[in-house]
Amino acid sequence: MSKITVNELADLIKTQPGLSLLDVRTPAEYGQVHVAEARNEPLTGLTPKALYANGVLTKGRPVYLICQTGGRATKALEKFEREGYHGGIVVEGGTQAWMDAGLPVSRAPVKIISLERQIRIAAGSLVLTGVILSLFVKPAFIALSGFVGAGLIFAGITDWCGLGLLLARAPWNGKNV
Repeated sequence: MSKITVNELADLIKTQPGLSLLDVRTPAEYGQVHVAEARNEPLTGLTPKALYANGVLTKGRPVYLICQTGGRATKALEKFEREGYHGGIVVEGGTQAWMDAGLPVSRAPVKIISLERQIRIAAGSLVLTGVILSLFVKPAFIALSGFVGAGLIFAGITDWCGLGLLLARAPWNGKNV
């Protein structure tokens, strides 16, 4: 897998204006803070073939992929390669590393709740609801809390989170894909 550091990317941006940099986070995350030169193409609806067909990307030119910390960018690279498009490069550490390096970003005037925080809020709410319902309605409702806990363990082990995918498609997170 090809990778690039945020400092190497920043140098490339200075010398190669117009390079292809795709931010594969949700529209809400992108809207909150992003590398100014990045174009938002959320992972949930990413279609490499369409990006090349529509002229967004050019065959033979590298495409740099960025997300929050690198996980989704790696999945986007895998998607490109599965569809036969090579030359993708993951930005190590993602937008977080870019900001940590003190590089310039575009920020929204209003703070938006990140997808990761939305997942924590939703999972915590479901666990608490399961506990309360098991205490006051029927003990079997504790299974809801167990199901959510098992889902979090599965997400941690596999790096695939169904709740995250569901929330990414929520209307408040921008365009539904």
